[in-house]
Amino acid sequence: MEWAVIFAESNVVGFILLFFRFGALFMALPIFSHQNIPLTVKVSMAFFFTVVFYPIMPALLFDVNIYTILGAVFSELLFGLSIGLVIQITYNIITFAGGQISYMMGFSMASAIDPQTGVSMPIISQFLAMLALMLLLSLDMHHWVLLFVNESLSAIPLGGFILEQNLFDYLIRASTNMFVVGFMIAFPIIALSFLQDIIFGMLMKTMPQFNLLVIGFPIKIGVALVVIIATLASTMLIMQREILASFNWLENLF
Repeated sequence: MEWAVIFAESNVVGFILLFFRFGALFMALPIFSHQNIPLTVKVSMAFFFTVVFYPIMPALLFDVNIYTILGAVFSELLFGLSIGLVIQITYNIITFAGGQISYMMGFSMASAIDPQTGVSMPIISQFLAMLALMLLLSLDMHHWVLLFVNESLSAIPLGGFILEQNLFDYLIRASTNMFVVGFMIAFPIIALSFLQDIIFGMLMKTMPQFNLLVIGFPIKIGVALVVIIATLASTMLIMQREILASFNWLENLF
């Protein structure tokens, strides 16, 4: 009798929907979506947490048929991807700032494949992105996500997530904030680079024998590296503030 209840139609559909909720999260969140994590591991993690959360899974609130199941699966995918997009936009602040810093240092052509996203990215962006990823782990963001899913099961029924206007409004504000905060992080290096360009321009006018390529660029890179080291703690504190703010906003989805 117990097995008959477990494999009842509504419970099987609920298990599948819960699996898609975790699967969408692991596809979109910065921590779990790392390219170096094999797809089989991500699927196994989604299946494992589905089994763990299965006992507290709420009952389905819709009639089970092929159309409602497809709609519910799409709803769960939207829920997971929406959460991942909110966190990902905030996480991209640091990569945008790294791109600006790399350009001012003359490292914009020195790019490599980012191990997390699988796309070509300047090396300064990769360095700052890895530090931001360690910041996420130090904040126990991977544990917070599991607690968030636990709370969402009681607030958002399986297959019951609906996109609302507040999510689109927040994404627009977060995208704007990404550029503003990213420029704020990169501003010390941008300002010093402009100042160095002015000084080098004056030197080249007064001393035509001054070789900018041999002397100027190493100085520019060295000063930028010193500023990065000096402002690294402040940069991580800014990222911590923004990440916590974005995660706290996720409660508005309930």
